[in-house]
Amino acid sequence: MPSFFEHEGHRLAYTVYGEGPRTTVLLHGLLLSQKMHRPLARALAREGNRVVTLDLLGHGRSDRPRDMAAYSMPFFGEQVISLLDHLEVDEAVVGGTSLGANTTLEAAAAHPERVRGMVVEMPVLDNALLGCAVAFTPLMVALTFGEPVMKGVSWATRKLPTGRVWGADVLLDTVRQQPGPSAAVLQGLFFGRVAPHREIRRTIAAPALVIGHDRDPVHPFSDSDALVSELPNARLLRADSLFELRLTPERLTGEISGFLDECWKPRRKVRARRAAGVA
Repeated sequence: MPSFFEHEGHRLAYTVYGEGPRTTVLLHGLLLSQKMHRPLARALAREGNRVVTLDLLGHGRSDRPRDMAAYSMPFFGEQVISLLDHLEVDEAVVGGTSLGANTTLEAAAAHPERVRGMVVEMPVLDNALLGCAVAFTPLMVALTFGEPVMKGVSWATRKLPTGRVWGADVLLDTVRQQPGPSAAVLQGLFFGRVAPHREIRRTIAAPALVIGHDRDPVHPFSDSDALVSELPNARLLRADSLFELRLTPERLTGEISGFLDECWKPRRKVRARRAAGVA
């Protein structure tokens, strides 16, 4: 069961897997929930990491206000930092998928001292504009103007017993939620910035593992490739498909685990030595 904390007057849900000083925060995709990263969180926890999954505002078991002004990428980034404050964690590796990937960039851009490293899976950047418009505009219209019908769909899908079927449970959570707040999430994101501007992205110095894949107009591989060229300390990992980390996760999970080990290696205190006059 998740725990909760308060941020800007709203209650946000999170779950902790494992323990220890090495904290990683995992963030879900748009209109999904923290459940999507449960298998990855458990796998990384078995490798000695403390992994925290978070439901961003408007998602999962967190509060879901109907006001579109409550939702923006910078706001989501601040929620991640608020979680670290609540956990009394000075810094963490932050990672996420799609919406969670962009939120990771927002948190690192605004608070670089709090982000030890980034796992950025399927970022949504400059080359995704048309794909996002085609994919999400009909959904936003349906949730907004077809709210009575979507409420019926939500009621019906909540009756389906999928709690023990992880994949079905994650996908059905998208339509089980009340449609009004989901529409507000989409409206808020449509009228705000999608991610930090590329000039800001070039200043994010945290180590980054960027995971991309082909044949997805909402998450084009060109965005992942471009992001690696923008970030000063990033490397690209090509996934076989959108579903590899969900269905056959061993290879990518191993790469992510190794990246976490790299992030938590002791940093060389070059500046301190120079200040002391030591070569």
